[in-house]
Parts: sequence; C-alpha cells; structure tokens
Amino acid sequence: MNLAEYLDPALITLDIKAETKIQAIELLADLFRSKYPEKNKPDIIAAIAEREELGSTSFGRGFAFPHARTEIISDLHIVVGIVKDGVEDKGPDGIPIKVICLFLTPKNISRLYLQTLSGLANVARRPGMLDKLLAAQSPKEITEIVRDTGVEIKEGLSVSDIMVQNVITVSPDDTLRNVANIMFQYNFDGVPVVDKGGNLLGDVSGKELIRSSLPDYGKVISNRAELEPFENLLRHEDSLRVSDVMRQDVATISENAPLIEAAATMLSRNADRLMVVHDGRLVGIISASDIISKVIRG
Repeated sequence: MNLAEYLDPALITLDIKAETKIQAIELLADLFRSKYPEKNKPDIIAAIAEREELGSTSFGRGFAFPHARTEIISDLHIVVGIVKDGVEDKGPDGIPIKVICLFLTPKNISRLYLQTLSGLANVARRPGMLDKLLAAQSPKEITEIVRDTGVEIKEGLSVSDIMVQNVITVSPDDTLRNVANIMFQYNFDGVPVVDKGGNLLGDVSGKELIRSSLPDYGKVISNRAELEPFENLLRHEDSLRVSDVMRQDVATISENAPLIEAAATMLSRNADRLMVVHDGRLVGIISASDIISKVIRG
C-alpha cells in the first residue's frame, strides 16, 4: 500500500505557529482532537514526552517524527504539521525543523508503526522534498507529493527495515591498533572484516583483541600469573594484523529475511548481532539493541 494512504488531509496543517517542537506537538495534538474529541490531550502529550525522554525523534533534513505507542489509541494516526519558519529546535544535522509528523499508534501494531515511520524517513531523504512540502498549497497536495514518491508500506517487518547501513569496516591487512581505535571512537564491540570488493570475510570483536593479548589465558587463570595487563597487544598492535585474529565463522542473514528470523538466529547462534549480506557482500548489521530500540521501545 502506498504511504499516502495512511495520511488523512483532515490531520494535515500547512502553517503551524510554534517556536519550539513541543509547542508544535501540542498544536498537532489539538488538531488530532478536533477529529477525535474523545481522546485526552494530556495523555497524548504525556506519551509523546515519555518517548522523547528516551531520545530525540528529530530526524534531520528539516523533519521530526515524534511518536508514541499508547493504549488510548486503537489505530495508527499520522498528524502532519508544516512550520514554514521552522522551530528553535534543530535536527542532528543542524537544520531547523519545519515538517513535524506526529505518530500515534496502539501498542499492538508495532510492525505497521515501524514500517510507516521507515517510509516517512524514506520520503524525508528524497532530494528537494522539504522544499516541495513547504510549497504545498493544501493538505491534499501534501498527500499527492507523498504518493508520487512511490514509497510502499510492506506487510511484514524485514531485516532491512531496521538494520544499520553504511557500516564501518576494516580489511584483513589493517593493524590491531586501527581496530582498537575504531572500537574506542565509536564505542563498538566489534568491527566487520571485508575485502576490497566489500565481501564479508569475518569479524574482529573485543574478545579477539583480548585473546591476542592473553594467548595463554588458561595458564594465567590457573597460576594467577603476575603479568603486565595486555602487554602482548600493546607491544605488537602495530605489527599484528586483523587476519591474525579475526573470526571467520560469523552469524549472517539476508536483508530480506523476516525480522523474527533474525531474532531467532541471534538466539540460536548466541550472537548479539548479525552481519547482513547480499550475494556475499556486507550491506548492513542488525543487533539486539536495534530490535530493542526500534521495535520494542520504538
């Protein structure tokens, strides 16, 4: 189904007068209640505020997607507001927020909610989209602009809906110093290893780094040896290569696999994350934290 089918012209306003994102959210809640007066505004605002406390829903490119799953709603609703002058709040890219899409969904349709949110993010990434929406003259025109993008909402959640793309990788010839620097800089617990063509070769995790510094860890445990911590790694991190320590048997999955399959694979392989591959090439990573943050907590 085209994303535009989930937009209601009665829940779209073209000129919100708000100085902050929260003021805009309150005005969008009022617009929602103008069609559904039985819904309680304080409950709506409280649900949105609870989600915002977990992390900002400002997307970037001039868009924000504040949302909440709450028992006071029985169906998915999207309330769209255009703030032509922008609000004081800015997105992660520093661009003022001018398009705010308020999501309200019941707790039992997380699949549709996430796919719709992903669809709107897809729209927001289109070049020139912000200017098109700002220039729209009617709510119906907003829906037609979205319809023309051709963004479809699928029936089932797949790995590609929540996986992380543009993954930072290393090559087999990289040094362990470089791997350690990447883990420290980005707070990663591992880094995929790929060849020049982007084909997945393996993975280097924190365990591999520690193992390289304590090759005789069994003796250390049994004899309680007094060794300088990680002396081997610190001495040789510029000469030791990724190929010397990487694991080749890593858990993988297709980007088109159902999300439930990814979760089951994590459990069966005792893995915190899966490498997403397409024809042998690494196209993303999906982790347990992605499922928690994007599906369970939204």
